[in-house]
Amino acid sequence: MSRAAVQKTEPEQAPKPALQAGSIQELKVTGHLMTLDSGLFCIVNEASAAATGEQGLPGVRISPPPIGATGIEITGFRADGWLSGHGDAALVRVSEGPAQILVTVYQIAGLADAAPRLQVMRLANGAAPAPTAPAQPPEVMDVLAHIQTRGDVGAKFGDWLGEPGTGTWIEGIAIAAPEGIAPVDFSYQAVLGRGWLSPWVEAGQYCGSRGMALPLLGLRVRLQGEAAERFDIACEASFVDGSKAGPVGNDETCEADSLAALEAVRIGLVPRGRVKAAARGRR
Repeated sequence: MSRAAVQKTEPEQAPKPALQAGSIQELKVTGHLMTLDSGLFCIVNEASAAATGEQGLPGVRISPPPIGATGIEITGFRADGWLSGHGDAALVRVSEGPAQILVTVYQIAGLADAAPRLQVMRLANGAAPAPTAPAQPPEVMDVLAHIQTRGDVGAKFGDWLGEPGTGTWIEGIAIAAPEGIAPVDFSYQAVLGRGWLSPWVEAGQYCGSRGMALPLLGLRVRLQGEAAERFDIACEASFVDGSKAGPVGNDETCEADSLAALEAVRIGLVPRGRVKAAARGRR
């Protein structure tokens, strides 16, 4: 009598329903306490190939712990406080270290290589100077900068903002939209490192830091829409090591080859094509 072979079969599984509008996606959320000594730090969520589309995950939020958060100041370059997986950063100043900050990480569950790549850079030892109260810019001023040890200083388009040769750097800048140009068509970025720029901000918004002892390393100004068809940017700058840059035109970065801190800048509008001609004339 022969023995029949037995074949095992797996039970059929019902197909998973497709995600519908209004469905909830579960995230993996973890919290960590990071201890920092007294000083100024920059925490960067480095740009990652695992960053998921417009969601920007893995995302990170930096905050003080629920209790015992004395002597900690946190400033993000994004107004909403997020450090997305596209390379956002935040500044942390600890005046009474060692102290702990809360780092909360949001990831897509089950996604390989979805952990954020956080980099912590120490920018200064000890406690940074206490922030000064920002002064209200005069109404006649078009450009406002927060300058090391001086506070807020204003200038008109075409005039120097800051003083070349002083060795004091610019920590942040705000530029009003020129007359006849919509704020959405006039935007700018700050240079924070080699190949590292802050997010774009529209005209009238502040870009940089106050009282955090972090200098800007250059500037990039952009015109769009009808404004870009009629005008070009003329941006030139001097830096604390004595080097100079510019004038550069629309959407071009004005920075020193040495990446020295920005000490003075002059921004103007000219009819299209004249910026490059002026630059050739200076050679």
